[in-house]
Amino acid sequence: MTYKVGVFVGSISKESINRKLSEALIRMSPEGLRLVEIPIVDLPFYNHDLDANFPPEAKAFKEAIAEVDALLFVTPEYNRSIPGVLKNAIDWGSRPWGSNSFAKKPSGVIGASPGRIGTAVGQQHLRSILSFVNSPELAHPEAYIQYHDGLITDDGQVTDEATAKFLRNWLSALEVFIGKVVGAEQGS
Repeated sequence: MTYKVGVFVGSISKESINRKLSEALIRMSPEGLRLVEIPIVDLPFYNHDLDANFPPEAKAFKEAIAEVDALLFVTPEYNRSIPGVLKNAIDWGSRPWGSNSFAKKPSGVIGASPGRIGTAVGQQHLRSILSFVNSPELAHPEAYIQYHDGLITDDGQVTDEATAKFLRNWLSALEVFIGKVVGAEQGS
């Protein structure tokens, strides 16, 4: 079985190292995963006043989430948390009340940073948010990628074999996790 996985890149920068990481993950994903980006850049700021009349961008966003089996968050860490643009996207996807698009969708979290602890603190904050929106998360292995120039080429090739092997293994673990969660949901 092949699972369609919606990828959220937590940075909207064209030069984002996390965008490079997402492109590498898409390129090296196993046969059982088909990774597709769900863009977040065009979403307006979430506003409860719009719950009764969702803007077209938010409707399209929720439809894109509905079309995937699982979610993958590839995100930087900003000030020990997640970027506001990613939190905004999660807010849109979880609203209006009673139509949470993230509920029961298995998810994985990964991120890259030049720092040694990668995106560890931001990821923990994101995991807290994902728990609240009822998205089961791959807890192990955790994936904090220390990025350096040249680690990932512009076309998504990982140049360090140890990092490439880690990412392939992490994607395999994500695939197994998605299968377990989807299987459990189908059995209930």
